[in-house]
Amino acid sequence: MTQTSDNVTWLTQEAYDQLKAELEYLSGPARTEIATKIAAAREEGDLRENGGYHAAKEEQGKQELRVRQLTQLLENAKVGEAPAATGVVAPGMVVTIAFDGDVDDTMEFLLASREYASSDIETYSPQSPLGSGVNGKKIGEDAQYELPNGKKAMVRILEAKPYSG
Repeated sequence: MTQTSDNVTWLTQEAYDQLKAELEYLSGPARTEIATKIAAAREEGDLRENGGYHAAKEEQGKQELRVRQLTQLLENAKVGEAPAATGVVAPGMVVTIAFDGDVDDTMEFLLASREYASSDIETYSPQSPLGSGVNGKKIGEDAQYELPNGKKAMVRILEAKPYSG
């Protein structure tokens, strides 16, 4: 999955289908399940001291937030192929970097939205400090980004290839 600056999110067909299935579940069966939990907890008595009720309401809120996120994401989604191998870092690419130019201290990650994160490869959002630092850079170029402590770090782009899933 890749994101562009105009809020269009490019998805593989597989990613689109997975997110659509999640939305359908959360909008249908999951809503019924949480409504049943809330109703059961409400019958237990005083709502001010009813931990089960409050937990179910919190779960419902998180679920509705996810429904809104998925709805917006899928409304702006375009199903297509990964970006071409142009040697320029872009969302949807697997990027290999060297820290401070040290080719022995490297890291490989997918530059993509967290929605498409997998356990196979580390994923960094194009909006993250590292992601925004490397986005648009060419192989061989240096990129700078800000660390959580406020210091700057330098990386060199070693490779940028389309993610094949």
